[in-house]
Amino acid sequence: MASLNLVQILNGLTLAALLFIVASGFTLIFGLLRIVNLAHGALYLFGGYIGYSVTLGTGNFVLGLVASMLFVAFLGLIIDQGLLRFVRGFVLREVLLTLGVAFVLNDIALVIWGGDTFSVQIPAMLRGAVRFAGIYYPTYRLFVLGLGILVFIALWLLLNRTRLGALIRAGVDDAEMVEAMGINIRRVFLATSMLGASLAGLGGTIGGAFLTLYPTADSEILVFSLAIVIIGGSGSLVGAAVGALLVGMLNTIGQVMFPELAYFVIFGPMAAILAFRPLGLFGRA
Repeated sequence: MASLNLVQILNGLTLAALLFIVASGFTLIFGLLRIVNLAHGALYLFGGYIGYSVTLGTGNFVLGLVASMLFVAFLGLIIDQGLLRFVRGFVLREVLLTLGVAFVLNDIALVIWGGDTFSVQIPAMLRGAVRFAGIYYPTYRLFVLGLGILVFIALWLLLNRTRLGALIRAGVDDAEMVEAMGINIRRVFLATSMLGASLAGLGGTIGGAFLTLYPTADSEILVFSLAIVIIGGSGSLVGAAVGALLVGMLNTIGQVMFPELAYFVIFGPMAAILAFRPLGLFGRA
């Protein structure tokens, strides 16, 4: 029983790491830039398909990761400059537009890859299992956990210890003042938007190796990302990490203990948190 509990805890942690990678990009776009991009889940799925195809064609998992990030970042550039800039500031229009983009991307993916389920091929060094504490646990899942921690550290350093991070935070608070100082804040926001999209692509390839890729995976990951941002607080990286941890653990344990109430186990506590913290655990006005 103790081994089973440890396995479930590790499953929750590795799922939380994957959800954080995806939700951190959503936090950058939605929380910091105030853009309601409901196409984020579709970018996750499209990135996973790109990573799957490149990895399958080249046999190189790292190349698949890089290709998915670059391609989805380019998609983010097209969406931002080709569509969103015409409706920026109008929340309802942003929602409808990005929802339409998600449908279009899903249909394109369906035409190219069909409706089958795919799994990204992982390298030989990440296959198998590691033995510790009396159990065997998949090496790849531990890799995902470590990668999630590295992404958190890198984003925290970017936002809090670099000039670009200072410009992003200043632009969120007062974009007009930053532009008055001679800085092209729109270019800074565009780079941030592309970074958020690339994290969705990274998450797609990483998640495609153990959650698999299928036509409705985008809506599921989008629901989780929304829950994470709402629980943690809009625009908070630490909040996204805590929210991902809560959602990952609640989803994993909830499916084991209360399979018929799996979504309630997540959204019930979310409603309770919002009742006392309307802006989320780490959100601010």
